[in-house]
Amino acid sequence: MKKYLLAIIGGVGVVTASSVLIKSRPAAAQTEQSSVVFDSQGRLKLPDPTVFRKWVFIGAPLTPNGLNNGKANFPEYHHVYVEEKNIDAYLKTGTFPEGTILVKELTRVLKPTFPDGSRKEPSGRGYFNGEFNGIDVSVKDSGRFSKTNGWGYFTFGHHPLPYEGWAEEKSANECAGCHQTYVAKTDMTWIQFYPILKDKNPK
Repeated sequence: MKKYLLAIIGGVGVVTASSVLIKSRPAAAQTEQSSVVFDSQGRLKLPDPTVFRKWVFIGAPLTPNGLNNGKANFPEYHHVYVEEKNIDAYLKTGTFPEGTILVKELTRVLKPTFPDGSRKEPSGRGYFNGEFNGIDVSVKDSGRFSKTNGWGYFTFGHHPLPYEGWAEEKSANECAGCHQTYVAKTDMTWIQFYPILKDKNPK
C-alpha cells in the first residue's frame, strides 16, 4: 500500500513540475520587447541601453569642436548600434528591412587639454570617450515616413543623463534632408563611416 501511495505522489510531482515548465515558457517569451515602440501620438520610446548595447557596434564617427572652430554640428562620438539580423539583410540586399532601428549613443570627448580638443594619454595624444551626452535614433518605416525616403529621425536630447523618455520625429530640415542629399543611394545611411557595411555594400 505504501509503495502504491508513493508511486501516486511521485506521479503527481512529475505532472506538477511539467505544468510549471509549460506555463513558464510563454512567460519567458513575453519578456522579448519590440525594438521600435511608438505611442498614440507617434512619439518614439527611448531605446533600452541594456538591450541595444548588445547589438552589433558598427562605428563611432567624431567631428570634435577643436577641429571645427569650436562649433561642430555633432561634437560627440556617435556610437552606432544595429541589430545583427538587419545588418545581415543589408549585406545581402543593399537595403535595410522595414523596422530597422539605428541607435546613436553620444559621448563627449574626454576633457580636452590642447587647442584642437585632444589630450595626451599613455597610448599617445588623441581623442578619447568621455561622458554620455545623448541618444539619436533613426527608424525605417516606409509607411509612416513616406515623405522622407522611408526613414524617421528622433533625438532624446544632446545633454548628460537622464534623457527624455519619448521623442517626436524631427523635421526633414533638421535630419532627413541631409541624408536624402548625401546618402540616399545607401538607404539613407552613412555607410562610408561603417567598415562592417561599407566593405560588402553590393551597390
